Amino acid sequence: MSRARADEEEYWHSSKFRAFTFDDEDDELSQLKESKRAVNSLRDIVDDDDDDDLERVSWSGEPVGSISWSIKETASGSTSSLDGRDSSLQKGSSSYAVLPKQGSSYSLSSLFKGRNKLPSFQSLSDALTDTGGKSYAPELRRPKAEYKDYSSDWSPKYTVRRMQRGKVCSLERFRSLQDKLVLLDEAVAGHDGNVITAVLIFLKRTLRREILFRELEVRQVALCHLIHFLRETGEQKFLLDLLRFLDRTEEVALSQYREHLSIQDVEKRREFLKGCIGLPFSAEDTSHIQDHYTLLERQIIIEANDRHLETAGQSELFRKYPRKASILNMPLVTTLFYSCFYHYTEAEGTFSSPSNLKKTFKIPDKQYVLTALAARAKLRAWADVDALLTTKNWLGYTKKKAPIGFHRVVEILQRNNAPVQVLQEYVRLVEDVETRLNLAVKYKCHDVVIETYRDLKDRIQLTAYKCKVERGSAEEEKINSILNN
Repeated sequence: MSRARADEEEYWHSSKFRAFTFDDEDDELSQLKESKRAVNSLRDIVDDDDDDDLERVSWSGEPVGSISWSIKETASGSTSSLDGRDSSLQKGSSSYAVLPKQGSSYSLSSLFKGRNKLPSFQSLSDALTDTGGKSYAPELRRPKAEYKDYSSDWSPKYTVRRMQRGKVCSLERFRSLQDKLVLLDEAVAGHDGNVITAVLIFLKRTLRREILFRELEVRQVALCHLIHFLRETGEQKFLLDLLRFLDRTEEVALSQYREHLSIQDVEKRREFLKGCIGLPFSAEDTSHIQDHYTLLERQIIIEANDRHLETAGQSELFRKYPRKASILNMPLVTTLFYSCFYHYTEAEGTFSSPSNLKKTFKIPDKQYVLTALAARAKLRAWADVDALLTTKNWLGYTKKKAPIGFHRVVEILQRNNAPVQVLQEYVRLVEDVETRLNLAVKYKCHDVVIETYRDLKDRIQLTAYKCKVERGSAEEEKINSILNN
């Protein structure tokens, strides 16, 4: 048994390629000696010119393409397998596959001789990342025009054309005042707002304000662009200086007045508006500023009083219809609607009275009736609606009058789900016959339709309308009575 063991060991140690054993020495000297013996044996039997016919070997000492090599390479998941290797094996075949020359790896002899089949050695990282077919992504380059010398002498006209095409341009080359003004004139002549604005930003940064304002005063197109740009960017101080230089006092006042929009605190806004009253506005604008201040002052008083009533629960109306938002900073029409909704019955002497608001701010009758009608109809206060539209003449007679037209009254009432009896009363008051019929048919005011056809003595339409009412209803009996008479 021991003899067979010794023969086996001798066989393995005498073979061309030694297999791995645990008795091998791991020092570098033994590995170097083994490598030299392998190289010398290959030099003796193989001519240098026949490197292509050499058997390719891997660093494990086994032929590349053999079954054992394929198994090890597959199991280890090596990423350094070389390009073009055909590793498919025939089933049941014990021989390794023949490797194509164009995809072959380095031979052991060529590695030790210091040469290979490729033009130059690959680094380890290149070998690991190399793929079968090298494909290089096309380099995305800018057009050659982009690489022009930016220090060259560009004319203002050429610079403006490049800016219109979206090219990269440096305006710093224009240093003299004359060059900058010519550049601005060329930008204005190009009718491109973006280019004009870009040049104006450059001039604003590189010129003193007095010089810039003086030159823009005779260039109205560029001046309008700059004013719009300053308003959009919120550069209020620069804008005010420009307007004062141009002696546009009203625009200066309006620009200062516009600053109230950025004030959130109500008391500070009220004080700011009070200070705006003395600014040099036109007569009409001065009246609006005064009304704005007075309205905000009223809103502050109404808001404080109503918040107290709502918190204390002293008002049934506030309990039934809680407020959805604050009245502060609301427009005049919204404030009037709020007053008609919550304070309609108050005396004229109170700040929250609708009639007081109408008198103070000179609200037209049409606007007042339209707003009050919408507020009272929302509360379904039909008696207030009737009183709002009822007037007395100097003889004491009453009549219905609607400055907005009764067809608008009907639409508002129907939008707030008014009953048919209320709708019919105001549909009858529509003067135009065709409009009255359309509204009566649309909102199913049968009595109005029947009476209108009766007054028109239109027997055919009345007979046709009989089919649209319910059988046995009072409307059908009324139609039959009219047709039989």
